[in-house]
Amino acid sequence: MNNSPQLNSAVATPPLSSSLIARFAHTPAEVREAQRLRYEVFADEMGAHLHTQTPGLDHDELDEHCHHLLVWDQALEQVVGCTRILTDQQARQAGGYYSQGEFDISRILAIPGRFMEIGRTCVHADYRNGATITALWTGLADFIAEHDFDHLIGCASIPLGLDNGQAQAIFADLAPRYLTAEPLRAQPLRPLPHWDGLLSSEYTLPPLLKAYLRVGARICGEPCLDPDFQVADLFILLSTRNVERRYARHFMGRA
Repeated sequence: MNNSPQLNSAVATPPLSSSLIARFAHTPAEVREAQRLRYEVFADEMGAHLHTQTPGLDHDELDEHCHHLLVWDQALEQVVGCTRILTDQQARQAGGYYSQGEFDISRILAIPGRFMEIGRTCVHADYRNGATITALWTGLADFIAEHDFDHLIGCASIPLGLDNGQAQAIFADLAPRYLTAEPLRAQPLRPLPHWDGLLSSEYTLPPLLKAYLRVGARICGEPCLDPDFQVADLFILLSTRNVERRYARHFMGRA
């Protein structure tokens, strides 16, 4: 199913709790477990409109090209979190990255170095805590280090709010601190309508976006409307060579 480097059956780091471990799916059945969790979170919980042909599973044409990283609860023997990785090699075989359906990222992809994209990230409602996010990031960091990727990219979702006002407020607040320079901007294919109302500072950042920013990621421009999920997506770029030092030591074993 995967067309990229050989993977170990488990990520080579100790579990971050007594029962959680990050590891890759190797069988179709394990991939389906991730797709089932994605459906429960995206469709049942969030109400997203998923273009899937199999009831109860979230899948698309990119799944067969991706590595599927699972957070596994060993005590309950079930998948409690997941994300999928699309490497630069796999993206060429698949015809592009998922992000290219939402953004023009041609200027980003012109940067020298190897790219990997993560997407379809979700966590079971009972496991939305620091331990699960850390397990997921540890698995990603191991993969990055093992295969020497230079750049991590992906879409991070933020809530729209009334008339898209919350998404606009989040972007306005984050942009002064995290926006990339103009040459490293991605252009949204479906920009949010202009907002004339007052911007509120009362919001909670989604855990995935918060994790991105904590390790040193940057936002590459204005958000894109995702009508299927009824959210706005920010395009994220993380240079693995510039990961914040305290997180690099923790996740990637770097000084």
